[in-house]
Amino acid sequence: MSNWLVTGGAGYIGAHVVRVLKENGITPVALDNLWSGFEKFIPEGIKFVNADIRDTEALTNTLIDEDVVGVIHVAGYKYAGESVKNPLLCYSNNVQGTASVLQAMETAAVKNIVFSSSASVYGTPDVELVTEDAALHPESPYGESKLIGEWLMADMARAKGFKATSLRYFNVCGSGYPDIYDASPYNLFPIVIRMLRAGKTPAINGDDYPTPDGTCVRDYVHVQDLAVSHVAAAKALESGAELLPAYNLGSGDGLSVRDIMDTFREVSGIDFTPTINPRRPGDPARIVADGTAAARDLDWKMRHSVKQMVESAWEAGE
Repeated sequence: MSNWLVTGGAGYIGAHVVRVLKENGITPVALDNLWSGFEKFIPEGIKFVNADIRDTEALTNTLIDEDVVGVIHVAGYKYAGESVKNPLLCYSNNVQGTASVLQAMETAAVKNIVFSSSASVYGTPDVELVTEDAALHPESPYGESKLIGEWLMADMARAKGFKATSLRYFNVCGSGYPDIYDASPYNLFPIVIRMLRAGKTPAINGDDYPTPDGTCVRDYVHVQDLAVSHVAAAKALESGAELLPAYNLGSGDGLSVRDIMDTFREVSGIDFTPTINPRRPGDPARIVADGTAAARDLDWKMRHSVKQMVESAWEAGE
């Protein structure tokens, strides 16, 4: 049974990856500095290392001591809007941090890496359905840092023979386990949940877009489906399979913000009518990614309906 390190393994996405690895007979090692993760997300019996990815020595020692064969690199500063205000913090975590991970891997002779990238590398696409060969125009330090991460993967593949693939995705939601939840202060699902539980009314930013119901359409993907494909990528790399440098984990059709609100009304049993705020500057009407390549190579599929996404998010929590 092989051992894989999950950076950010105590975070919302990383903790799901840890559990899916274990369910697939792979021994996970979780590393996290607990800046936005929670040690309680790590099941008993799983090795947990409290360290920052920029601590190259701690990373190297973990890779060697735990006999790790590959890394699923999920750790990072993931707030696109905040990255505009704090670009150096973003670059320190996401660029220096990723370079540190790769340096530790080189020292420890570990060459398999699955990189948790982001569809923010595309910026505002000029196509309705984003494929992997769409133009890359990140519009925030966060998106730029993820693109640089992808470049670092490619550089190490060329220079050192690393086996790497990057997974790009938009809006992650739901929960695969009732004790793991999204604690982000900026993501739509936890914002709506917090407001409804506090007796407040959620808001929609703009309802006059050129979409079927006037609200923005986005890719919402269930975190458990995402974790399954991260693990599928790890297994493929370890088996020697040739993977593409990057894959979109996309729904192919998307959901509108009003779809999400209507489903929350149904699932929560709270009858509310969202308030309508003005459009936010720079919000495109529709961004949806094509997941065809990932479906072919990484067991990617949308296994959860919008109702199941909302129900699992609503039921999970502190």
